Amino acid sequence: MPTTIQLPDELEKRLDALAKETGRPKKDYITEAVAEHLEDLEDAYLAEKRLEDLRAGKSETYSLEEVGRELGFLED
Repeated sequence: MPTTIQLPDELEKRLDALAKETGRPKKDYITEAVAEHLEDLEDAYLAEKRLEDLRAGKSETYSLEEVGRELGFLED
């Protein structure tokens, strides 16, 4: 299903200029910008969720030394 957005005038002007200068459709730039920013938002949400779980005692942490020993990279 298509999504419709309304951009502030300044962003619309910049997007128009970029599309005209490069010959690429505006939708290409919008898709690229949303995809890139969406990844950042997803990463931030995941980090916040992990921190909440840690603070609530729902997950554990391990030191680098513990992980190294478990994987056999370090000796006791």
